[in-house]
Amino acid sequence: MPFALPPAVPALLRFLPTLALGLAGGAAAFAIDLPLPWLLGAMLATTLASLAGAPLRSPGRGRQGVLVVIGVMLGSAFTPEMSGDPGRWSLSLAAMLGATAVMMGFSVWFSRRIAGHSLDTALYAGVPGGVSAVTGMALSSDADLRVVGMTHAVRILVLLVAIPPVLDGIGHVSLSAATPDPARWLWLPGPVDAAWLAGAGVLGAWLGKRLHLPNALLFGPALVSSALHLTGLTHAALPPTLIALAQVIIGVSVGVRFTGTSLSTLGHTLAMAALQALGLLAIAILAAWAIHEATGVSLAAALLAYMPGGAPELSLVALSLGIDPAFVTAHHLLRITVLILLMPVLLGACRRLTA
Repeated sequence: MPFALPPAVPALLRFLPTLALGLAGGAAAFAIDLPLPWLLGAMLATTLASLAGAPLRSPGRGRQGVLVVIGVMLGSAFTPEMSGDPGRWSLSLAAMLGATAVMMGFSVWFSRRIAGHSLDTALYAGVPGGVSAVTGMALSSDADLRVVGMTHAVRILVLLVAIPPVLDGIGHVSLSAATPDPARWLWLPGPVDAAWLAGAGVLGAWLGKRLHLPNALLFGPALVSSALHLTGLTHAALPPTLIALAQVIIGVSVGVRFTGTSLSTLGHTLAMAALQALGLLAIAILAAWAIHEATGVSLAAALLAYMPGGAPELSLVALSLGIDPAFVTAHHLLRITVLILLMPVLLGACRRLTA
């Protein structure tokens, strides 16, 4: 009887050339000292290859594993020494929800009036965050799933590309890429710390699904890891090599969304999505500036927290640049939770108003 490989092995082998391209793009960006090199380099390399017609492969379940890793990393930012002001956080969370409502209104208006999409398509494409959950909900609607997917993909692409120049412009954070020495690249946590981190990932993934959290594989491990770090049970951190690999896979997962996309046939959809993303970015910048002026919270952290969507990507950026990842993660968790809960109500209300 011939030996049969597990189903995951052939899928991994098919993904390896795409991963190699992402690693090459990240390494090139790292070599020329770009900010966020492993994330942006992998994303840009695979996006260009996808638009050129290269048959790239999605990370598939590999992305799910990376979400767990990112969740554990984010939880490590919640330490007993955290100096966050609960009053400022509360005001910022409330302001973020207000900004999200404005973004949603702008997105639906733009999709309906400017891009000419249907109401269902405009609503699901306009949700500022929670792309996985929103796409799943759109399956049972009359929305154009291609437009919904492309709009969210282009939005995340535009935001990630815009982050370095915007943060550099506001001057509130250093974007100079740190260059770890070889010893740091090879550093690994000890057996006890590794056990804590692995336990947080496994238990968090189970708990996230059990509690039906939005983006359960990200926020479940983040909650468990944050509990372990806040209580001082562990101060374990993930090795930089694993963090860089996580950035590459997240960057690849954004780039491969454009596989099979033709600029000639989908040019209008892509252009409308890019313009909508720029409008949402402007709203996020204004809202972040307003809450910074009103409360004194970090402008860079508020900007990453208010940006519309891509919770794994934006939380990973906050972690990589040391921009209060706990603050950013808390905002995205609240935003996605509220949006998912309100989407059926909002869709029903809009249908009644347009009937």
